[in-house]
Amino acid sequence: MATVTLENVKKSFGPTDVIHGIDMEIADGEFIVIVGPSGCGKSTLLRMVAGLETVTSGDVLIGGARANDKEPMDRDIAMVFQNYALYPHMSVRQNMGYGLKIAGLPKAEINAKVEDAARLLQLEPLLDRKPRQLSGGQRQRVAMGRAIVRKPAVFLFDEPLSNLDAKLRVQMRLEIRELQAKLGITSLYVTHDQVEAMTMADRMIVMNAGVAEQIGSPLEVYETPRTLFAAQFIGSPAMNVFDGTVTDGMVHLGGAAIGPTQGQNGAVKLGLRPEHMIASDTGPIEARIQMSEPLGANTLLHGALTDGGDAITISLPGVHTIGEGGAVQRFAVAPENIHLFDPASGQRLEG
Repeated sequence: MATVTLENVKKSFGPTDVIHGIDMEIADGEFIVIVGPSGCGKSTLLRMVAGLETVTSGDVLIGGARANDKEPMDRDIAMVFQNYALYPHMSVRQNMGYGLKIAGLPKAEINAKVEDAARLLQLEPLLDRKPRQLSGGQRQRVAMGRAIVRKPAVFLFDEPLSNLDAKLRVQMRLEIRELQAKLGITSLYVTHDQVEAMTMADRMIVMNAGVAEQIGSPLEVYETPRTLFAAQFIGSPAMNVFDGTVTDGMVHLGGAAIGPTQGQNGAVKLGLRPEHMIASDTGPIEARIQMSEPLGANTLLHGALTDGGDAITISLPGVHTIGEGGAVQRFAVAPENIHLFDPASGQRLEG
């Protein structure tokens, strides 16, 4: 087990800069999720920690030691990939123990380590099966088991659940998080799924075009997004964003005064999360509702503001059909749930 430190880490492919300088201290045993859309640089950052990509500038430290020039095999890391990467002609037992065999460990020690990992992952009845005889979730457990037997200092996960169906993804993310907590191994986990990031991370790195938009706990990023990108990427459904203004201590959306603020007068980007909208006959926000999506525990209402026509999504607890089909409804939002951002830079405005 070890700390991981990123010191102004940058990556360029020729003249193209893809990672623009990442700084982060990752504590021993911490579970870090790197999240962002496709092409944002999250897998490239993970591969630099693994040693599969060279670092253009800056330093990667593992356990306090500079790792830039170390080969992947010398970094004491284990990586779990999206496609499992199992040998199809080998049994589960052979797949899990192959790395130890290559390292020259005695057969008895290999078997003991494989048995321990299989017990931890509930793979004992499957040890003599071939990968083709396993489900997707079982194959992913085998890939994890192959990493666990090495007892590395750092786990690296590169979108390991992308090939699984929705129900199995929920089950596997819980199992991965429980397993990591039990083993106490420092982990970096890459995903494009913000739900995975919210439910699994001790802290997350929200990436956008090679820049770390925000680093913090899931609740910090959700409740106090530092940038407009982080605000819209984290949260499901996505945050509503409108052009607003601040005048004399009030936030205005069109002609409606939404709530008080300490922000300076002028144009702002106004962010309102769908789940923070409250149906109210006297609410200042007026919307024409076109469609509802009942999800059981909550209902999503989709419509447009009557003033300006901007699209809006509202999430209400329980089952509702209010306003569906074009009726006008009014909504309110508590002042503490109003998010303001600079229109030019996208940075959060404290207010």
